[in-house]
Amino acid sequence: MAHEYTATVVWKRGEGEAFSDNKYSRGHRWSFDGGITVPGSASPSVVPLPLSREDAVDPEEAFVAAISSCHMLTFLGIAAKKRFVIDLYEDMAVGVMTPNENGKLFVSKVTLDPVIEFSGDKMPTPEQIADMHHLAHKECFIANSVLTEIVVKGIPSH
Repeated sequence: MAHEYTATVVWKRGEGEAFSDNKYSRGHRWSFDGGITVPGSASPSVVPLPLSREDAVDPEEAFVAAISSCHMLTFLGIAAKKRFVIDLYEDMAVGVMTPNENGKLFVSKVTLDPVIEFSGDKMPTPEQIADMHHLAHKECFIANSVLTEIVVKGIPSH
């Protein structure tokens, strides 16, 4: 069963920008099928301001957020099936860019650092939480789509 996901990415040369001098805005927009539009830009750490935008999402941030979001949604589904109650899941995910064997930068590692608040009569043990994280990683669509090392802080790898 195949699923399709779409995003429309639009960039337009600003009035008065020559473009060929490499001094053009990297600001653009991402539009999704649900009707939301998000400002996008190159990262200011890659393209200096004012040619990039601090108030926009860059592709590297979006990549880290997609990994974190997918892991979280998969974890929540697993926990619910096991009849655990989660009140809060907050992750401060961090991606690291390093050169690959050809010297090209890539997001080589993403560390997830979730803080999860459980409630109710049935509380998971640390081992059950670790097992749910391992299963979430194994089942996450995005994790299965990338070569980046994904680590969940505090959870030993299998």
